[in-house]
Formats: sequence, C-alpha cells, structure tokens
Amino acid sequence: MSAPYSSYLHEYMAKCRSGEILVGQELLQMFDILDENLRDPNIRFEPADANKRIKFIEEKCRHFEAPYAGKPFKLELFQKAFITALHAFKIFDDEIDKWVRLYQDVLFVVGRKNGKTPLIGAMNLAEFFCGPEGIKILCSSNDYEQAALMFDAINAMREESPSLDKVTRKNLTGIYFGNPKRRKKKGKFSYRNKGHIKKISAKTGAKEGRNIAVGAADEVHEMKDNSGVMPIRQSLSTQDEPLYYELTTEGFTNDGYLDERMKEARQVLKRELHRPRWLVWLYTQDSEQEIWQDERTWVKSNPGLGTIKKWSFLRNMLEEAKTNKATRIFVLAKDFNVKQNNAAAWLMAEDIVNANDQRFNLDDLRGRVAVGGVDLSKSGDLACARALFYKDGKKYTISQYFIPESKLSQLSKEDLEKYKAWIKEGRITVSDGNENDFRLVTAWFVKLVKEFGIRFLKIGYDKWSAIYWVKEMEEVGFDMVRVEQNWGPMSEPMKLVEADLKSNLLYYNNDSLDKFCLENTAITVNSKMEQMPIKVQGKDEKKIDGAVTNIICYRVYIDNRSDFLRLCA
Repeated sequence: MSAPYSSYLHEYMAKCRSGEILVGQELLQMFDILDENLRDPNIRFEPADANKRIKFIEEKCRHFEAPYAGKPFKLELFQKAFITALHAFKIFDDEIDKWVRLYQDVLFVVGRKNGKTPLIGAMNLAEFFCGPEGIKILCSSNDYEQAALMFDAINAMREESPSLDKVTRKNLTGIYFGNPKRRKKKGKFSYRNKGHIKKISAKTGAKEGRNIAVGAADEVHEMKDNSGVMPIRQSLSTQDEPLYYELTTEGFTNDGYLDERMKEARQVLKRELHRPRWLVWLYTQDSEQEIWQDERTWVKSNPGLGTIKKWSFLRNMLEEAKTNKATRIFVLAKDFNVKQNNAAAWLMAEDIVNANDQRFNLDDLRGRVAVGGVDLSKSGDLACARALFYKDGKKYTISQYFIPESKLSQLSKEDLEKYKAWIKEGRITVSDGNENDFRLVTAWFVKLVKEFGIRFLKIGYDKWSAIYWVKEMEEVGFDMVRVEQNWGPMSEPMKLVEADLKSNLLYYNNDSLDKFCLENTAITVNSKMEQMPIKVQGKDEKKIDGAVTNIICYRVYIDNRSDFLRLCA
C-alpha cells in the first residue's frame, strides 16, 4: 500500500471518497459502516490476516487463462481492499472466549468479466493454506457446471504453482493436502491434514454440504429461492469462524433469491436492518441514465475496467444494445448490475407495423412453396396456424386463428368486441364446445394446398400439440417437425423475426390480430444471452400465439434454408 495509508482498505476508501476512484453510492454506504467499525471500541482492526492472504495470492497463485496465463496473480487495489475488509475486523466471541473475524457472510456483486470467480477462487485457495488445519471448502452454484468454474479456477492456480502443487493432490472428488510421492512427510501440508476443497451444485447441498468452514455460492442470481443455499449455510454452524460467500452479477429471475438478498442488503446499507456480520460489497450504478450519458461512470459496476476488462469490449456491447433489445437487457443486467424485468416488451410500436404497408393476398402467392408453423398450446384456448413464404428477397406470412366457443364467454368486454370483429372477418375459426377442433387446423392447410397450389416443405409444431393431430397431418401428406419452445430452438429465429420486422423484410398485411399478438409478446433472456418469447407481465389474459408461430416458422426456415430458397427461386 502507498503512504500514508495504514491498510489497503484505508487507501481505497480515501481514493473513492476523493473521487480519484469512481464508485457507486451503495459501496460508499458500506464504507460508512466500516468507518463506524473502526471507531467502535469493541471491534479491533488487525490487517495481518488479510495481508497474509494477499501476500499468498500474489506470491503463490498464477493466472491460468489467456492473456495472463502463467503470470503472477497481482491483485488490484479494489480486490485488496475487499480482502482487508473481510479479514481485518475482529470481535470477541464470549462463547468460545477468543477474538474472531467479524464478517461471516459476504455478498459480492460486480459486473461480469471483472475477475470475480478467479478472485474468490484465489481467496479460497489462500484460505485452504492460510486457514486452520482441517479446513473444508465448498464451491457451489445453481448448477454443477457453474460450480465447476470456480473449482477449476482453484485447481488451475494450484497446478500453475510448483510449491502448491508439490504439497497437494487432486482426484475425482476434490483437492486434498498430501503428495502421493511423499506420503511419509509430516505437518500441516501432509496427508495428516484432512481438509479439502470440493464442488457441488447448490441443488444437492443438503446431501453434501456438511461441516464445512467456507462455502462459496457463485451466480446466485439464477436461484428462485433459498432452498439451494440454506443447507450450505447451515453446514457452517459448527465452525468458530465460518465464512459464506455469495458472488454474482444481477440477473433476470423476478422475485428470486437474489432479489430478496439485494432488498435486505440495501436495508443494511440504509441502517434499516441490523446485520453486523454481513459484508455487503456492491459495485452498482447510481442510475441507468448515467450509463448512456457518461461512460466514465461505467467503472462503478466494473472496477476492473481498463485493467481486467477492456473498454473496447464494453463500448461495443453498449453500441449493440442501442438497437438490439436482448443485448440491451443482457448488458444492463450482467455488465452494469441494473436489474432487468424478465418480461420486457419485445418490439417497439414502430418495429411491429410494416412501414411501407406492402399489401398482398393469397393469389399473389399461388403455387409457391411455404414453411408452416402451428402453436396449439392448450386445446381450450386460442391457437394459431401460419404459412411463411419467400419472394424477391422478402418474407410474406399469412395466418389463421382458432378458438373454442366457450372461451369467448371468459373474455373481457373490451377483448370480446375485438374477437367478434376478427371472427366476422374470418380471421378466427370457432369450434363448438370447450375445445378446439384440430381438424379445422388441418383443413386450413389442406385448403391452401388444394385451392392455391401451395406446397409445404415442412410444418413446425410445438411439443404441446396433440399427438393424434400430428399423425393426422402426416397422413394427409405434410412433413411435420417438432420445434420445442425452449431457449435453444427459439432464440435464433426470434432474433431474425425482430431483425426482419425492423428492416421491413417480413410482411403480414399489418393484420390487426397478428399485431395484437406481437404487442403482447415480451422477451426473456438467460445467462447465455439466449432469448425466448413470453407474455408481457400483467397481461396473462393477452395472447402471443401469433408471435410464437412466426418464430416457429422461422425456426423451420433456418433449419431448411438452403432447400427452401432453392425451391422458392
């Protein structure tokens, strides 16, 4: 640390408060709490344990990924300050009659690609060596693959260091002390030490997480509730100085586990909730507006910007986010920790309406090749069938909707008037009773073939479609392909539908029912930046079937593009 500061934490807090380092208000609120700790006569500030771990990381740990592979793990000031805040504050525990670490729980929120997982991995490895003999450490996440990222980071750092590798070993179950070639060696770093580092999915925490000293849960934003982490937290109860980390970015799960934790964390920072043993370390923006107005503020949620994370990368992502809704949602949540509604509207009003309103009819498409898409969803609800054509570099689509008669009585007065008009126009076919008669769907496709000479290459259907109806379609002569309404199958075609609508390359006669479905469609994005259509929040009674069939048709088109375009030529 540089003079005249007594610790890395003091230096970091001073530079942040002076404006030399830019951070958000929520981290400054945590600094105020730490200042109170420094003045509290019942709390000691002893940075020796923190400095020991910092020294271990910088001298023993090495990076394992490009472009820093093999190089020493040199910590940034913000990382050293965080480690100091965690390990330097001590309180006296009357139950065990000794001074112990004040902070037992940690919430560390930072934008992606700021070295979060390698940092906590290095801290866990430091704890393995610098902590008490027999220490057991658990790397956890919402799924086993994510948990493996931290564990693999720890193991890679261990393997990169000859001195660490010399006194440890790894097998299928975890990392242990002791060198197989030196089995008789005694001491803390020998087989005598029964400590270990393991990885588990948080979903299996109740089975594995027993009697551990350190638990680290990565990417908790994906968890819907606390059922995955509570067994891990409870397994720390026997320890004198337990340590539980939660490290994450913001996510897209509404009313999930992280939402509740962030709510409580902010209550702690505002002194509305007393959790003296919880270190809340949040790298967050003060507003969404500042992200678009001043790129200098980006460091508030990205403290590693310019050293760990590249400015050019973030600038490119923000530029793409200006025109792509899915990218915007993903970047704001993952790069800037701005919580995103997982049901944000998919398309702007100007995107939905064809600007030049190019009208067409079935006679214009007579004798052409098409791909089809069907969303039957529930037999007692609105259903949609669609045909997609390609002509002169543009796509044209026609659709037909189906509804059981009994469903009409359940509509609101406003929607009922709309549906009556659509039925009168022939846009919706009504089935008697409580269920859609799927034979009417088959009849619509057959009509296109017989009356307009349209040939269908393939017709996509969702997994909920009735098996007997699919068989009926195949017996008539249609080639049916299943399109599952899930992240992988729906993401690419959804992006292409959006792009074609914005570019006026997809025409649907500005049909009011198709438009109704597009307006009701929201977009949800996962951690892999894949997207899927869902209903706009608060509009469960609205329908999106027409939008879904567009996406299904595009899935069939993408999977059969070469054959389709050849036949359309």
